[in-house]
Amino acid sequence: MPQATAPVRPDVRRHDREIVALSVPAFGALVAEPLFVMADSAIVGHLGTPQLAGLGIAAALLTTAVSVFVFLAYATTAAVARRVGAGDLPAAIRQGMDGIWLALILGAVVTAAMLATAPLLARAFGASPTAAPYATTYLRISALGIPAMLVVLAATGVLRGLQNTRTPLYVAVGGFVANAVLNVALVYGAGLGIAGSAWGTVLAQCAMAAVYLIVVVRGARRHGAPLRPDAAGIRACARAGAPLLVRTLSLRAILVIATAVAARLGDADIAAHQVVLSLWSLLAFALDAIAIAGQAIIGRYLGAGDTAGARAVCRRMVQWGIASGVVLGALVVVGRHAFVPLFTSDPAVRDALLPALLVVAVGQPVAGVVFVLDGVLMGAGDGPYLARAMLVVLAVFAPAALLVPGLGGGLTALWWAMTLMLTARLVTLWLRARSGRWIVTGAVRG
Repeated sequence: MPQATAPVRPDVRRHDREIVALSVPAFGALVAEPLFVMADSAIVGHLGTPQLAGLGIAAALLTTAVSVFVFLAYATTAAVARRVGAGDLPAAIRQGMDGIWLALILGAVVTAAMLATAPLLARAFGASPTAAPYATTYLRISALGIPAMLVVLAATGVLRGLQNTRTPLYVAVGGFVANAVLNVALVYGAGLGIAGSAWGTVLAQCAMAAVYLIVVVRGARRHGAPLRPDAAGIRACARAGAPLLVRTLSLRAILVIATAVAARLGDADIAAHQVVLSLWSLLAFALDAIAIAGQAIIGRYLGAGDTAGARAVCRRMVQWGIASGVVLGALVVVGRHAFVPLFTSDPAVRDALLPALLVVAVGQPVAGVVFVLDGVLMGAGDGPYLARAMLVVLAVFAPAALLVPGLGGGLTALWWAMTLMLTARLVTLWLRARSGRWIVTGAVRG
């Protein structure tokens, strides 16, 4: 007689439904974002190698300039979700508007700086004399879309805080389609070359920002929330985002150090590193989707004063993180021999890739828990701790990575150092989660 299985508790089923409802659309939106650059690369690549090289440099600069302000999404999600949990929708939308105003201010500053320094930035990033003019052209035009990109980040945070990840998915997909159509029309139809690609991307980004603003403004009017800028609210958003900026910059420093070390290992190793890093980033999108769900759900529970619910959903999300990491790691192991030929036919690069991919696979369960706990603490508004913890992780990783070339280690050793980085993050995040100090209830984290 088969053994009866224990029934799934109703609260667990409810948590699972919430996690799936928020994380699946979030994953779709996350994957759609890098498709912008891929579409631009596919279209511009047919113009010539110098144009494609210029696009690559400009895109890297723009991605860096925008990604450091990802706190506009994270901090806004947590703050809005708390207000939602407290049952104060007008204040939640007001909080979101403060984030959008901050995005516009930061976008204007970054745009002005990039317009003034575009040629210098292109040269500093190693643009060749033939590629530099194209990089400068693309950078100057695309810089005009930075305010829109930052508004998209902040408005995405507003909707996530309102427990809505479907609208960001629809906007991201629509933006990708519009970007591809506009690029083809302006690059080839209008004969504008790389400038047409830049204008197409700017127009698509502005359209996305406009859709978000329409959605948020309608919500504000429906709930009687003011739309005008509030200096105190904007300053509060900036203060809440500053620790997350430190966290993001520390993480970017880790990735830059890893790439710099790989470059010192030789051409085959740096080529293999870029392939491994691209796969690692794709896997991170899947895990980050669960983290985004964590930000929204945890913020809502804490805003409602439900500490038991917050602890329960945290435990359930950790289980999701472990399971997702195990599945993703297994997929990497099973699919690595099919994956590698898609990117290279060079035997030396393949030899460096295969063992490094196994290290990535081993680290996925750790990464699953790291991403989940990162999202939980962000949702709790525990930014100062996340900033301090990431600085500690950077201090652990940097010497380990820099020792790799001197000790004769190759790419596999470097990715073991990356796994050490994930383990250090796991320790710092797990200690904080167990302490319970992140559990601060109320509409605003005191």
